[in-house]
Amino acid sequence: MEIEPLEILKWIGIVLAAGFIGYFGRYLAMLIIGRIHKRKTPQTYAREANKKILTRLNKKIAESRLQSEKKLAKIKAKRAKKEQKK
Repeated sequence: MEIEPLEILKWIGIVLAAGFIGYFGRYLAMLIIGRIHKRKTPQTYAREANKKILTRLNKKIAESRLQSEKKLAKIKAKRAKKEQKK
């Protein structure tokens, strides 16, 4: 069983073509991924950070309002109690 030189060259060509396609396919995929990451610019990260900060601030404001309402309710209850004693 003898292998012909043309058969060897054909298989070498197939292997080289597959390597070429694989390498540049990976390269193209990395370029696409890079562009997707570039879309997430620092501005988008800043927007996300601002949203987080605003939600935290809104929670703190809501908590402080709730606390002040509780304090007002206590003061009103004390005044009402004092008026009932008079």
